[in-house]
Amino acid sequence: MTDQFWDPVKLSLEIAVVSGCIVLILGLIIGKWMARARFKGKAVVETIFLLPLVLPPTVVGFLLLVVFGKQSPVGRWIEWLFHQPVIFTWWAAVIAALIVAFPLMYQSVKTGFEGVDRDVEDAARVDGANRFQLFLFVSIPLAGKAIISGGILSFARALGEFGATLMFAGNIPGKTQTIPTAIYVAIDSGNMELAWLWVLCMIGISFLMLVCVQFSKGKS
Repeated sequence: MTDQFWDPVKLSLEIAVVSGCIVLILGLIIGKWMARARFKGKAVVETIFLLPLVLPPTVVGFLLLVVFGKQSPVGRWIEWLFHQPVIFTWWAAVIAALIVAFPLMYQSVKTGFEGVDRDVEDAARVDGANRFQLFLFVSIPLAGKAIISGGILSFARALGEFGATLMFAGNIPGKTQTIPTAIYVAIDSGNMELAWLWVLCMIGISFLMLVCVQFSKGKS
């Protein structure tokens, strides 16, 4: 019972942490670029970035199967490189979580960078800061609240991902079975006690994440 309960919890946290770290890096780079970029088609690009936020998870899962399937160039390249397909693996769960969590991080970070005073950045340039120093020591600290909020929300979203994970990574105990998919199986098999334990675990983690978001927004 103990292993049966903790295995999906540990796996969910591992997947959420890894995907959250990737989302954080991508969100910082892309969010900073999009906050200042001006080009034709920007609205279309931004819509594509935000699309996973409104698409049904099953649609996201289907598209991931198409992109990374054995019949696609990407899928064949991955299978050639790693000698196995990515579908129904731990990394498939990470990719699914990453895709659905990225829009939250991107939107929050971009808004934060848009609010950074350009005069402060210009002053740092005059003082001799290069692009990397400006980004790391000026822009990121000034957009810190938005980055923290986006990071927490995207982590919570990755932790709770169900539909795309089930379709793309499957529900393999000890390998790709996360808390949401474990809850689904527990209810389907009539194991309500175990399902309740996972539900309460998810409520507790989600509550804690939202408290952290509110704290980061209110902190001066």
